[in-house]
Amino acid sequence: MDGLHIVAGNKLGPYVFERPLGVGAYGVVWLAHRHDSPAAKVAIKVLHPQAVSHESVERFRREARALEQLSSPYIAKMHEFVVGPPFGFALVMEYIQGELLASVFKRTKLGVEDSIHLGADLLRGVIEMHGRGIIHRDLKPANVMLRPIEGGWIAVVLDFNLSRFKDGTDEHGKPQGNLTAMGSAIGTIPFMAPEQIVDARRANESADVYSVGAILYNAVVGIPAFDISTFRVKLTEEAPPVATGRSDPTAAGFAAVVQRAMRRRPAERFASAQEMLAALEGIPLPPPSAR
Repeated sequence: MDGLHIVAGNKLGPYVFERPLGVGAYGVVWLAHRHDSPAAKVAIKVLHPQAVSHESVERFRREARALEQLSSPYIAKMHEFVVGPPFGFALVMEYIQGELLASVFKRTKLGVEDSIHLGADLLRGVIEMHGRGIIHRDLKPANVMLRPIEGGWIAVVLDFNLSRFKDGTDEHGKPQGNLTAMGSAIGTIPFMAPEQIVDARRANESADVYSVGAILYNAVVGIPAFDISTFRVKLTEEAPPVATGRSDPTAAGFAAVVQRAMRRRPAERFASAQEMLAALEGIPLPPPSAR
């Protein structure tokens, strides 16, 4: 953060920085507010000066272009993309109060019913992305925020830094160029589809479906199906059975959906996020009194 030379009270246009929310490989996310309305909070993602390169700047621009296309309660909204002094490149985002799914997973597992709810929320966001021709490529617990709402929560997808427009074009249908070398793996290994490990440029809608399945596996089992030490196994073997600790129809139906989403071969997974959502919504739920 020192390299950014940002301290509380610094301004970016109409926004006043308050405190850092998180640090990533390419930048820092700050909590900020409009100078004329302290209650109007935003999250500002600022690119590290030391991380500035053609690739990082283009990924930052691509993230902005992707977010401009999306409008869904299940995806963090972008307010504006700022280029210029004093901080170079910045994304002004919706500030979501809640808890990262990764933090939840550190302290507890989710029940089957909550995991079905989580999966449905994630897939609704993914359906919006795919409908706009955007592949996320880094769906993972650290990129999902649980936003409290009356009576529960909704899952909101964050961070489109590794996203790409499918078919190698941008939102205008123009070639977007390759930022990923052939044979490179980008993403987060425990939640990446096998084909994405081999070559991230092969990641398409099916890879995002796999990642949702991997998140749901982690949710109920308590650990990822594959970790960094066993990721090579993912290339040759199917994911382990989903151990829900239950044998009722709801748990069995959930396990079957997750196993199919995580099939090693893309052709054996759900054909789309919409199909996976329909499968989750078709799982019979026990009455509330029995949960």
